[in-house]
Amino acid sequence: MILLSNSITILFLAVPQITEGLRPSGAQLLWIMDIYTFVLAGLLMPMGALGDRIGRRRVLLGGAVVFGVGSAAAAYATSPELLITARVLLGVGAATLMPSTLALIRTLFQDPGQRKMAVGVWTAGSSGGVVLGPPLGGFLLEYFWWGSVFLINVPFMLLLLVAGLVLLPESMDPRKGRFDLLGALLSLAAVLPLIYGLKQLTLEEPSIWSIGALVAGAGFALAFVRQQRRLADPMIDIGLFRRPVFATAVGGYALVMFALTGGTYLASPYLQQVLMLNPLPAALWQMPAGLGVIVAAVVAGYLAQRVRPGPIFAAGPLLMAVGLLIMSQVQVDSGLAVLVPGMILVGAGTGIVATVAVDIVLGSVPPERSARASALSETGLELGTAMGIALMGLLSTVVYSRTLLDTMPQGVPEAQTTAASETLSAALAIAADLPGELGAQLAGAARAAFTLGMQVPLYVTAALMMALAAVALFALRRASLKHAETEVPEAH
Repeated sequence: MILLSNSITILFLAVPQITEGLRPSGAQLLWIMDIYTFVLAGLLMPMGALGDRIGRRRVLLGGAVVFGVGSAAAAYATSPELLITARVLLGVGAATLMPSTLALIRTLFQDPGQRKMAVGVWTAGSSGGVVLGPPLGGFLLEYFWWGSVFLINVPFMLLLLVAGLVLLPESMDPRKGRFDLLGALLSLAAVLPLIYGLKQLTLEEPSIWSIGALVAGAGFALAFVRQQRRLADPMIDIGLFRRPVFATAVGGYALVMFALTGGTYLASPYLQQVLMLNPLPAALWQMPAGLGVIVAAVVAGYLAQRVRPGPIFAAGPLLMAVGLLIMSQVQVDSGLAVLVPGMILVGAGTGIVATVAVDIVLGSVPPERSARASALSETGLELGTAMGIALMGLLSTVVYSRTLLDTMPQGVPEAQTTAASETLSAALAIAADLPGELGAQLAGAARAAFTLGMQVPLYVTAALMMALAAVALFALRRASLKHAETEVPEAH
């Protein structure tokens, strides 16, 4: 799971080398970065349903082959088009692997206590991998060529194939109904425009294309829900969302990933362009957040065997709120003493919520439907990740732009004033070309404006996490240690 999750973020530091080696256009570079997430998010629910019908081990091993082939193809790609195609294969492989791994945990660990611990370990790899991607990428790029960030996956996929054939039992839904092709197409038509629209918001101001994609995705999502309600054997049991325990688990998982990825997204330019750290040290200073996720997830898996899920779940967003408030105290010259402890607490809160939420989701359905439920929680993770980067990034950009325009030093030409107010990178590039003191004043004003633009979304997200903690305490108040077996009836 670490490899699947860090494939989302591991390319952050490899972009300069890929650009130099393959010479992609701006549009091609965006597709190289984003196509993996698009395909992964769009195929999670169909692949989860497929695993329940034809066998989770079969789908898992097939996904390992596809992911391994895609990794090798990406490592030795000789053109942007080939790399984009390879990233599509990686997305397909990941979409088959993610729900299958969780579904097999549900099958292998029938004892609730053992399952909670196994889910904690799974969560440590899944959520922690998102944060560990940049440090791993930085280490590989320090000593090898850019293709190494993909090639590292191949031996692990080979190991999974061998171990899976020897150790994993096959499991599937004994009621093999017809595969819901229309539902699969509608889920794709819903998720892909939503992810695309959210990502476009991180690149530009709201436009007809980004808003249109979000509206189209919401429309197809509504059509998908209506279609699923009419089926006797649906891909997703929509009725589960009427139950507070299940709805809180899925929604809370998405919200904490919103906070984690949004905070990490803002921390990266702060480290590199405000504190002026090189890429590898900047990535390494984010690594403690990933370790916080991993440690907290395992601890939460242990505590979940002994403490009711409500207080454990609520502790996660409370920790995250404290961490986000600490991060919000960053200044241009505050250094790492504020940022790193805050990121550790944010990571720890994420690990707690993800562990409890995934266990609730798995326990809310009978084992034969576990892959579909797993895919639903993973889709929430992907949407939360995209929303965190898009919405927190958009709010940060708005605050930065307005602040810099208000504090722009006298003497900066009007054309350069407009360009500098768009991004911190542009402002620093313009400042480097301006004479003497004027350039230093612009750089200082831009860094101060970015820092304020970072603080505002962190405050907003901290308030959101406190609200989530309150909702969780109320919604999960009746959930017991064996909530998975007692609170939610079998899906019809």
